[in-house]
Amino acid sequence: MKYRTILLFGAPGAGKGTQGKILGTVPNFFHCACGDVFRSLTASSPTGKIFLEYSSRGQLVPDKPTVKLWRDFIKGCERSGRFNPKEDTLVLDGLPRNVAQAKMLNDTLDVRAIFYLHCTNLDAMVQRLQRRALRENRLDDANLDVIRDRLKVYDEETKPVLNHYGKKLVHRIDSTKTPIQVLRDVLRYVDKVIS
Repeated sequence: MKYRTILLFGAPGAGKGTQGKILGTVPNFFHCACGDVFRSLTASSPTGKIFLEYSSRGQLVPDKPTVKLWRDFIKGCERSGRFNPKEDTLVLDGLPRNVAQAKMLNDTLDVRAIFYLHCTNLDAMVQRLQRRALRENRLDDANLDVIRDRLKVYDEETKPVLNHYGKKLVHRIDSTKTPIQVLRDVLRYVDKVIS
């Protein structure tokens, strides 16, 4: 069975996590942030070592371990009853990060919509990331060079995912607005895409 899915999409600092957390509080929506799944790993585990090696340089973790880790996590959420795919809509944030991952997940995800949180103000995104680094002790967000590398990787590897799914699914949302204004814009589409 494929998971009914909404993808939250955008550059690092665009607000995906904020919107995902809000939607995840609504009954029958399950928010899964791939970054949180990675950050929950222990540094001594094999996958944890891989994650640290790549994230400390602002690079993406290779596709196979990323998708395997996510599949294991989501199956665990099903077994524990946190996620019920027959009733819940999966709100996925941070995956797929490239076209290869999107293809690997074609048999798993029934993507109903992509909310593309678009931020044209690079300085605002950098400030968000640096504030988040302080607030959440996320070292990958603190270094300016790592941030620049992450934004470059996003442009080169992640943005093409939009074309993979096609324009009909993409809803472009201005994420330079306040979080409540962005939420209002997201909610405008949610009911249409999951019914």
